[in-house]
Amino acid sequence: MANENISPQLKDQIQRLQQLRSQVQLLQQQRQQVEIQLREINEALKELGQTDAKSPIYKSIGALLIKTKGKKEVQEELNKNKESFELRKTTLQKQESRSIEKLNELQSKVQNALSLQQGATEA
Repeated sequence: MANENISPQLKDQIQRLQQLRSQVQLLQQQRQQVEIQLREINEALKELGQTDAKSPIYKSIGALLIKTKGKKEVQEELNKNKESFELRKTTLQKQESRSIEKLNELQSKVQNALSLQQGATEA
């Protein structure tokens, strides 16, 4: 079917469909990055749990390693970061689900409109 046979309304829907696909991909990438950071935090907490309280603990800040005050301080900071990332992950999952739902609805509408239009041009 030639592109000029597509109505302006359908062209707009197709463009919106492409934007929604891009939005879903972006949300998925952001969620994956947050999941990676959560895994790193969990791994760090696991390692901290295996060290004794008197062991020196260093924290990476840019290209530097800075000695921290202690294990408890680092655990508190990691737990706070973990909570923040878990909230962000939940928010991204909800946004992703809603966007996928909208995407599927719009995709169905566009496919139906294209089939109806194709049927009308063939008749």
